[in-house]
Amino acid sequence: MRIAIAGGTGTVGRHVVDVATERGHDVVVLSRSAGVDLTSPQPLDLAGVDAVVDVASIQTASAGASRAFFAAVTTKLLSAAHRAGVGHLVALSIVGSDVAPFGYYAGKAEQERLVSSGPVPWTILRATQFHEFAGQILERMRTGPFSVVPAMRSQPVAAREVAERLVELVETGPAGHAADLAGPRVERMADLSRRWAEATGTAARVLEVPVPGRFGRALRDGTLLPGAGADRGRLAFADWLAG
Repeated sequence: MRIAIAGGTGTVGRHVVDVATERGHDVVVLSRSAGVDLTSPQPLDLAGVDAVVDVASIQTASAGASRAFFAAVTTKLLSAAHRAGVGHLVALSIVGSDVAPFGYYAGKAEQERLVSSGPVPWTILRATQFHEFAGQILERMRTGPFSVVPAMRSQPVAAREVAERLVELVETGPAGHAADLAGPRVERMADLSRRWAEATGTAARVLEVPVPGRFGRALRDGTLLPGAGADRGRLAFADWLAG
């Protein structure tokens, strides 16, 4: 199967490329480093592609910027896939985007809306934060010797396991909303960032701070945790970090 991977050089995208290649699929990477700008108005050619996996992302906490990015990328992928007769688009979303469409999650909600109402047969997988998020937010929120990490309950999952599930969904065929995917344990993000800093020798003091407003409440109260019907990954954060 020929699979185009939007965001194929990112945190989860590189794993999708690896898993798909290991399973014998022909992979096409859609990313700026591969010469493809998914936010540009230039048409995208997906001729000969059987399926698209969309794991493109943006680093922003702005709802407006997130919506603009995911609207542009999703519209471009859907248009190109429809023109080329692609039979399946698999999009990676995030657990909680349907009930707390704030900040970055606002863009994922828009992505889901466009994919589910679009002209291409689809599957959407909602996953929790990746294990890598603990280190990313530690660095992103760093000021001098301090890192301000939001008060947040999370059930992080290994990016490799998300990639494996995405490729499985491609092979299975269009399924609409797939079961959510989360890691095996509920954790506090500040604790994970502290453990990341210790394991990597990063000299940063983590300050856990509650985010104001409805989104901050959702981060703290379990709104963004998976429901009872979610699938669980195997690799806990501590084991992933040790490895």
